[in-house]
Amino acid sequence: MTGMEDTATRARTGEGDTATVRVGFMPLVDCAPLVVAREKGFAALEGLKLDLARETSWANIRDRLVVGHFDAAHMPAPMPIAASLGVGPLHVAMAVPMVLSLGGNAITVSNSLWRDMCAAADEPLVVSRPKASANALARVVAAREAAGEPPLTFAIVHPFSGHNYDARYWLASAGIHPDEDVRLIVVPPPFMADALAAGQVDGFCVGEPWSSRAVESGIGRIVTTKAALWRQGPEKVLSFRADWVEREPELLAAVIRAVWKAACWADEPENRAALADMLSDSAYLGVEPQVIARALSGRLVLEHGQEPVEIPDFMMFRRSAATFPWRSHALWIYSQIVRWGQVEPGPEMLEAARRTYRPDLYRRILGPLGVTLPNASMKVEGALTAPTPVASSTGRMVLGPDGFFDGQRFDPDDIEGYMAGFAIRTKPL
Repeated sequence: MTGMEDTATRARTGEGDTATVRVGFMPLVDCAPLVVAREKGFAALEGLKLDLARETSWANIRDRLVVGHFDAAHMPAPMPIAASLGVGPLHVAMAVPMVLSLGGNAITVSNSLWRDMCAAADEPLVVSRPKASANALARVVAAREAAGEPPLTFAIVHPFSGHNYDARYWLASAGIHPDEDVRLIVVPPPFMADALAAGQVDGFCVGEPWSSRAVESGIGRIVTTKAALWRQGPEKVLSFRADWVEREPELLAAVIRAVWKAACWADEPENRAALADMLSDSAYLGVEPQVIARALSGRLVLEHGQEPVEIPDFMMFRRSAATFPWRSHALWIYSQIVRWGQVEPGPEMLEAARRTYRPDLYRRILGPLGVTLPNASMKVEGALTAPTPVASSTGRMVLGPDGFFDGQRFDPDDIEGYMAGFAIRTKPL
């Protein structure tokens, strides 16, 4: 038996017809579909035992999936693409047949930096206007440089994460070069609030509940959110090794069916209180239900003691085809990997990124259930300014709005043209 043999194959000789599938996850609200699949019995109905393994860092999850400790993993959307591109320490072709969530991240800064930003701003700073907060931050960065002070430090959760690209996009929109004008470091999500409290970072981009945890502790202020930067943008995915997907088609189908049903349950407003309680268990997030509930409802407390603010589409599990693995999402992520110098562009790299997302598997597995499926696998990202009916397998489905805060549109058939619109980028090493 080799080290790469998957855990599901070894476990299938267990009790009855139940197969154990081991899945790595991080303690974040967007792991909800996996938790619900286990706790509400959707996995059991598919003949599965979901063995959910909580991890402390995204690097651990990636590495354990690559070497076969996990059969599947909760991952930031860019991470499996990077692995398929062969960048990073461990390389293996990955497959993403399903998305777990849209949105869910927030950019939070220390109270002192927030005061400096407000003093530097030429208009009131509100969460729905990321460009204004970025411009205020740019003035703070310039003033610190002029005074000979050290650059600000911002934390992200991993170099190949939506958090990294969210933060970079926001910073660069105001002329802040993320590799020259500030310092970016990696901190695991559960440690973000502690790093801010200790003065090790001035701000961070992280998934919930960790921004709300910093606010609740009185040490940070939420500046903006992923939903404000790119409404209905992809965040976490369910990732597998490509060889596992080919070797275990029946197990894959059972997992996808169970998690899709769980995502539907998690997205229903009447289930939010029960879901917050479920996720608060120490085996999952270990955070107070009332803090978790903020992300689920999209009503965030931005500053300690303030009233909550409604964030449209803050986090989505099913609505607007949230679970569909759009190849245009994969190619937008590829454009950012190229933009920030993490890989040399080329036709083979482009194809590897496109091939990582697997709408064909999604359709094959969920189509027989009567799930409404988009007719296309790619779309122009940022083109929908309002909820829009589009053609689907059952007639019509509603997508969007999916706008970027700067008004840009991403045409997956013109990546070079899209990239040419950005003045700030990093050359590959």
